[in-house]
Amino acid sequence: MNPMTYLNSKVAEIKLSYENKVKPSEMKKIGGAKDCYETFIATWDQGKIEFVEQFKIMLLNRANKVLGICEISTGSVSGTLVEPRLVFAAAVKANASGIILAHNHPSGNLKPSRADELLTEKLRKGGELLDIVVLDHLIVTTEGFYSFADEGHL
Repeated sequence: MNPMTYLNSKVAEIKLSYENKVKPSEMKKIGGAKDCYETFIATWDQGKIEFVEQFKIMLLNRANKVLGICEISTGSVSGTLVEPRLVFAAAVKANASGIILAHNHPSGNLKPSRADELLTEKLRKGGELLDIVVLDHLIVTTEGFYSFADEGHL
């Protein structure tokens, strides 16, 4: 192809970058589900946690330090749509080694639904293909949390 033809083509340029403004020594280290819950709940929009369902991911480096939290979706009172592509796009862009999934139940019920279990398994398998470990999935409410990992379901 003539180089001039390429320059005149209308092609989107894709760039991969990640800008971290937190020093590694200042990053929060995650030691378990309670740490995850405290970190998620501190950043959750308190006006939405008992109103609509949201799905977020926590991105971790190899030392289990938090690179960031990404909101994947906001839905309705009874559910939210989670696109695995968006989950892993965020994880890949941040160069995360592990992720922790979280969503809220506006009803306050901490029991996972069958759909919650199927999504967790689907994302766990997707992570295996990319060498990104799904470490846990939390269901959060203002009064507590359920950890798939702590309950042996991950």
